Amino acid sequence: MITDPQEFHVDDVFVDLRFLGPHPLFLKCEAFNFAGSVKLRPAEEMVAAAERSGRLRPGSVLIESSSGNLGVALAMIAASRGYRFVCVADPRCNPVTRRIMEALGADVHVVTEPDPVGGFVGARIAYVRGLCAGDDRYVWLDQYTNEANWLAHYHQTAPAIAKSFPAVDVVFVGAGTTGTLMGCARYFRENRPEVRIVAVDAHGSVTFGGPAGPRLIPGLGMGVRPPLLDESLIDDVRVVSEAETIRTCRRLAGHGFLFGGSTGTVVSGALQWLAERDRRSELVAVAIAPDLGERYLDSVYGLPGGERRGQVGQHGMLDDLGRRQLAVEAHREPDRGE
Repeated sequence: MITDPQEFHVDDVFVDLRFLGPHPLFLKCEAFNFAGSVKLRPAEEMVAAAERSGRLRPGSVLIESSSGNLGVALAMIAASRGYRFVCVADPRCNPVTRRIMEALGADVHVVTEPDPVGGFVGARIAYVRGLCAGDDRYVWLDQYTNEANWLAHYHQTAPAIAKSFPAVDVVFVGAGTTGTLMGCARYFRENRPEVRIVAVDAHGSVTFGGPAGPRLIPGLGMGVRPPLLDESLIDDVRVVSEAETIRTCRRLAGHGFLFGGSTGTVVSGALQWLAERDRRSELVAVAIAPDLGERYLDSVYGLPGGERRGQVGQHGMLDDLGRRQLAVEAHREPDRGE
């Protein structure tokens, strides 16, 4: 029995992914809450911290830059607590995600032009700063620098993995703002230092020093270096192309598991990393799945329906030439080494 939607969490659902490869790989599912993603954890933590400090009070207007999932979580919390919420997004935000935020009463502003240096994230942040400078009712939680972002995963996500898998050897975590990554990395460094932390990033992200490039799937990757990131806490990094993300999502869907784009990226990176190990090794690996796939039907799953059917989606990633090229890449046969 609950009275606020954020009171409901399912923390112990893992999918056994050994049908994808010879190494044990278990996927922690973070979507079973009313916000539908792992972002409910930092959203709760950041709102609570802002209320405790007195920054957030009756009459305040919450504002945040988000590609989608954090925006949904904050829209839900704002509705339950009586705040107005403004989400600043960009064209990569899934249409379904935007409609969910609006259904919860949020105002969604979409920036249409990327910042020349910081990309769409930089443009979103600039818009947020402009609104805050003009009206002191706005309270920006700033997921990019807010320590409550990683503390939520330090206190909740990582301990749940350690409890369910006392013998875990390696944990794979996607890198966006790096809140989930840093929270898990700090927890295991302090409590189980033998556990390896592998970050998984999207091709085109600059987080770990790679060149900036176009990214069409929301969730992972950054156009600017995340302020929360401490690379000394990470043991390895894997970078995954969006074509590989889509192939992995579809492999999972072929087994009845409809996951989001970030999950496809993390699982793909984990499979790459594990494939380099001896098949006889007894590594126990856990990856984190941030959300499920319903919000990606017009993007990840809106591409052609598969080589056998040859169906062509009418929305999402087929709307421009670059997205058509991604569709082609996603449906090429993988190299034998993959």
